[in-house]
Formats: sequence, C-alpha cells, structure tokens
Amino acid sequence: MAADHCGGGGATAVAGDLRIALVGSPNAGKTTLFNALTGLRAKTGNYPGVTVARFEGLCRCGEDDVVVEDLPGTYSLDPISPDEYVVTDVLDPENPTATPDALLVLLDATSLRRSLGLLAQVLQVGLPTAVVLSFTDELQRRGGALDVEALRRALGVDVHVVVAGGRGMAELRESLPAARSWRVPPLAPPTDSAETVAWIESILRTAQYRTPQVDERTRRIDAVLLHPVAGTLVFFAVMFTFFQTIFTLAAPVQDKVEEGFAALGSLVAAHVANPWLASFLGDALIGGLGGVVVFLPQIALLFLLVSLMESVGYMSRAAFLMDRVMSKAGLEGRAFVALLSSVACAIPGIMATRTLPSARDRLATMMAAPLMTCSARLPVYVLLIGLLVPREARFGPFGAQGTIMFVMYLVGAVSAMTMAWVFKRIGDRRGPILPFYMEMPSYRWPSWRSVGLAVWDACKAFLRKVTTIILATTILLWLLLNLPIRSDADLAAAGVDVGDDIAVSSYVVDHSYAADIGRVVGPVFEPLGFDWRINVGVLASLSAREVFVATLGQVAAATDPEEPTAALSHMTVLDGEHAGEPLFTPPTVAALLVFFLYALQCMSTIGVLRRETGTWKWPAIAFSYMFVLAWTMAFLTRQVVEALM
Repeated sequence: MAADHCGGGGATAVAGDLRIALVGSPNAGKTTLFNALTGLRAKTGNYPGVTVARFEGLCRCGEDDVVVEDLPGTYSLDPISPDEYVVTDVLDPENPTATPDALLVLLDATSLRRSLGLLAQVLQVGLPTAVVLSFTDELQRRGGALDVEALRRALGVDVHVVVAGGRGMAELRESLPAARSWRVPPLAPPTDSAETVAWIESILRTAQYRTPQVDERTRRIDAVLLHPVAGTLVFFAVMFTFFQTIFTLAAPVQDKVEEGFAALGSLVAAHVANPWLASFLGDALIGGLGGVVVFLPQIALLFLLVSLMESVGYMSRAAFLMDRVMSKAGLEGRAFVALLSSVACAIPGIMATRTLPSARDRLATMMAAPLMTCSARLPVYVLLIGLLVPREARFGPFGAQGTIMFVMYLVGAVSAMTMAWVFKRIGDRRGPILPFYMEMPSYRWPSWRSVGLAVWDACKAFLRKVTTIILATTILLWLLLNLPIRSDADLAAAGVDVGDDIAVSSYVVDHSYAADIGRVVGPVFEPLGFDWRINVGVLASLSAREVFVATLGQVAAATDPEEPTAALSHMTVLDGEHAGEPLFTPPTVAALLVFFLYALQCMSTIGVLRRETGTWKWPAIAFSYMFVLAWTMAFLTRQVVEALM
C-alpha cells in the first residue's frame, strides 16, 4: 500500500453493507491478511478530523460485499501516538459514525501471551469478535504447541487459523458475511492489570500453550545483522549492491523503452503533417512524458527492495540498529522507519511519523524527511549521472554510476539526520522521555503476493502521477516553449531557414515565453552554471521533481526528435560569455545533482506538511531552508569540481 500513502488521503470510503475492522499488533501479518482479503480492491482516505490514513478494501464473499478496514497496528488500547489514538477512537462505542459492525483480531501464535493482552482490551469493547491466528506453522516448527479448539472455548469467540500459502482463507472468507452474529463473550476480561495477567495465564493453560523456543535461524542471523559493526556494514553493503543493480539490471530495460519512444518520435515526424500537432506529440508527449516513463524499471526495483526488506523482517532490525545512530540526533529508532519510508516517497515518510509518541520528534523528523532521496529524485539522478560519467566507467570492480548513486542516497540520509538534530535542538526540549520498543519478528519468506502488490501499486502510482501532474505541467511547458507564434516572415527576418524544421524549432524555443521566464530568474542560478533551459526545468520541478526530466526531454526533442537523450550531451550555452561552450559540463551536472539532493521541489510534500502540522509556518520554513541549503551546497560543489578539473 505504499503507493496509496504516496497519493495522500482523500479517496472516498468503500461502499458495503457490512464493515469489519482488522485489529492487530505490528508484525503480526495484518497487512498480508488485509491484502489477501481485499486484493487489488483497496482504497485509502483519512479518518474524520485527523490526518491518519485509513485503509479499506472490499472483500467479495459470494453475493455479499464486506468492507474490511485495516486499523493501524497497536500493542494495546492505551494510546501514546496519533495512529494508536485512531484505533481507540474507532472502537469507541460512543463514536457511532466510526464504530464497525464487527472486529477481526489477528494474534501472532508465536507471541500469544503478549497478543492476548491486546485481545483482552478489544473484547471489553463488546462488539462481535472473531480471532485469526497467524504463524501457527512457525509455532510448531519452533517446538511450541497450542490446542486451537480449547483456545476457542476459553475465549468464547470463533478462532480461525490462517497459515502461509493461504490455508484457512476460504473458511475465513465464508464466515465474514455472518459477522454481525459473531459471538460476544458473556463475561468480558477483567480491566484490572493484575487480574488481566491472571486471565491471560488461565487462557494459556486451558489452550495447553507451550511457548516456542528461540528461533535458532533468526538468532544466528541476528548475531550478525544486529551487531553494531557487522550489522551496519551489512546494511550499507546491501544498499550499495542495490544501487549497482539499478544501472546493471534496469539500464538495459530502460534502453529498450527509450528505443521504443524514439521509434514513436520518428513515426510522428514522418506521418504527422500539422506542425503544431507534430510538435505536441513529438516534443510534449513522447519527448517529455516518454523521458520520464523510461525510468519505470528503476522505480520498480526501488520499491521491490523496500518491500522485500519489510516482508522478510529486516526493516525492524534496521530500525533497532539505527536507534543508536538516531539517538545522536536526539531521535529514536521509529524515526528511522519514517526516514527509511521516505526513500520511497517523502509523503508516506512524513505520515509514518504518527507512530512517534513525542510531538517534538514528529516535527523534527517531518522537517528532515524530504532530504531523504525519494523515488521522484531517481529519474533526475539517473539522467544526470548518465551525463556526468559514461556507463562503462568504474571505481575498481564497481560501476561508477552505481557508486555515485549510492553516495547521493548516503549524503541525503546523513543530511536528514543532521537537520533532524538541528530542529530537535531549536524546538522545545522539555517533556518526558518515552520508551522505544520494537518487536523483532522471526525472519520469514516474503509473501510474493504482498511484494507484488506493493511494487504494482508503486508503479501504478508513478504512472498515475505521469498522466496527471506531470502531464498537466508538461502541456503547460509545451505551450510556454512554443509561444508566441512566429510567422514565416518573422523567422525569415531573424535569419532562420524556414525549410529547416530543427532550426525553426530551436529558434522558437530560444525565443519563447519559457525562455523569457528562465532568463528572468537567471541571476539567481547563474553562479551555479545553469542557463535558462535548466532554470525552467528547476522551476517546473516544483510541481514534481520528475518534470525536470520531462522539461529537458522537450527541449532535447526540439533539437533532435530521433535521439533526444544524446542531444542533451551536445547542448551548448546559448547566452553570455560562455556561449557555444558545452552546457552539461561536470561542474554544472555536479551542481545540479547537489541542488536536487537538498531542494524541496514537491508541492504534494508541502501540502502534507501543512496537513500534518496544521499550519503553513513549518512548510514555509522547510521550503526556505532547503532552497538556501540547496543553492549553497550546489555553489560549493561547483567550485570544488572546477578546482579539481
């Protein structure tokens, strides 16, 4: 569901006659169960009055449509963070607009004692309830035992067993339409903490529960992955290997996609006689949008890595490992989860700060999250790194392009933690220090269905963004790049050969409204080596960073419709004392990379910051400090690269 996070809230609620809320603790398999029940029919929106996302999906059980609502993961109904407050609000019987018809509580069989604590609180709500037991196969593998039928009698509610591979799902689905008639225990569990502990122990004795042994495989792996030194080295090695694969695995696919768009450009040039229509199809759609879509393989690989890390149980290890590092910035391991989520997109990363109990930590993490290198920067980085170093260049045994990409992500992460430290120090430092706890689940084979859905949702969201925000901005740019209209007489008077389509196109673009806008802001970016074409791309990227690629794609397509990417490397400076010199020199490309590393060029992120903080103050501060930081670091980078050449 990462892609739905990235899109933000606002989707309408799923329609259905029966509403069931899915309750469970983190890492109990709740997301896997939700995806199995709802498939691709999931929607996202916001709970009324708050910004915490709600996930709803339609489960079709024969002739019946059942709405399943995936509540945020929680260990208890004693909330300390915004997403945990949502769970208690939804289960509050005095809040009838949010209260579901029935509850489906997911319990991890390998940690049943702790899970029963949450169930005891849920049963006190008094709604029809059924229990789903997960990881019973793992319980048995690790030498544990459980009498499911005895557990069912002891709890007084139905208990369904669902294991890997989908066994038990059919029976669970068949029970959903009758959820309103699920049993409510005649005697609710006690509310006193000591009595609750006694109730849990009695349930475990009745169910003949035998605690599973420590997972030896997990223990051996964790001895390495949780080691302060070895674990950190492994983490960086995994990330380094990933960025190498972006250029080794995805690049050939990208080349094929690019060849396809080039062929389409040639067809348009050969068969579309109307010059305006040919320019729109060839420059705006094929040159602009096509220049962004070619990076879809890299986007898919990025989300595949993040999804695999979550599915196998490594994400919580990374958070635990980074807790010591995050503490240097005054934050905790949960903040690392939010920052790591920002690698996919800053929006879900900012929304993930709701799991942080401390308001100060939430604000500091939100202000730093946009500095993490997100998927929107990926097309920009791939394009610019390709202009900076050839594909065959290497640093020892490693590809130079992948190494530079890794460095960009690493610098982004270090910068994010540095700014989190700054904002934590300038904020109100008073308040209680809250504990950090995170369960370390056993390593498990990933659910390939869930992984596939996550990658599919990410790619679908990327293409949706291409066909909405980026398309609208690209069309506007095309108009600005082709207006005002020049007659043949005007062109001839300017010394342009009206029979040379490329000469005409180049002249029109260089004397367009877009060129005027780019030259107006020229003094701001001139010290960085940017000309008006780069300036327009930077301004356009405020709507979405990928638009920078689309802008250069349009400009390049106007110069060479058949080989727009190659045309970029041959562009020359048009104005000033450096006119005629190559535009994308190493100092300029390096400055551009660093500028995009730090600048906050995403209106959606600014909107989410406004919604999460409840004021325009913090989004304005974030945009301002990141622009100043981006300009300063880009200027310094240009000076260093020029000195080294």
